[in-house]
Amino acid sequence: MPRSTTDRHQLVTAMNPKAPISEAYRTLRTNVQFSAIDDQIKVLMVASAQAGEGKTTTVSNLAVTYAQEGKKVLIIDTDLRKPSLHQVFTVSNHAGLSSVLAGRYPVIEVLQKTSIDNLDVLPSGPVPPNPSEMLGSRKMLNLLEELSERYDILLFDTPPVLAVTDAMIISSLCDGVILVVNSGKVKKDLVKKAKAKLEHVNARILGVVLNNLQLDKNQSSNYYYYYGER
Repeated sequence: MPRSTTDRHQLVTAMNPKAPISEAYRTLRTNVQFSAIDDQIKVLMVASAQAGEGKTTTVSNLAVTYAQEGKKVLIIDTDLRKPSLHQVFTVSNHAGLSSVLAGRYPVIEVLQKTSIDNLDVLPSGPVPPNPSEMLGSRKMLNLLEELSERYDILLFDTPPVLAVTDAMIISSLCDGVILVVNSGKVKKDLVKKAKAKLEHVNARILGVVLNNLQLDKNQSSNYYYYYGER
């Protein structure tokens, strides 16, 4: 099956909003909203220790649930090394975040609408030679301020925490971080290492999503999400 088709199938919240897993994503959204009584969670990052843990799927479906609630949502692909959000939402990646940070386009020209009402995507754009420097630049801070005025919710997809420093840089810009853990793949010590790295840069870890947890025969879905305090 072509990857683009597979990626579109990741958007279960859009394709089958009544499915149990769609309800789990809505529960995740609600838990995020109630995780901070005094502080608004507006800029949110979804992270994972390693690749292949379901991070992009989680952040994409979470973005859809916010949009379905009526929020004006932007999901941003800050994986400037191996981007994938443009495939999930079937938009062009000819220009994107790297293009804006390099001064080639104003952001308004690279924001793209999706098939989901209220949901836009800022793809990564062409792979640059210096992703970490771009993400840690003053231009990135200024861009985030501009986008925060345009949207109710900003969601970041990032590279794996243990692979490069990019995720830690982005976490410092966010109101909160959700850590996705593939219960059937990642080792506990790697999860602890990723958590420690995020805490080292004072990232606010809101909770954990357990992905691919084995369920008993009475449960209909092969996914289960748990969300809670550290």
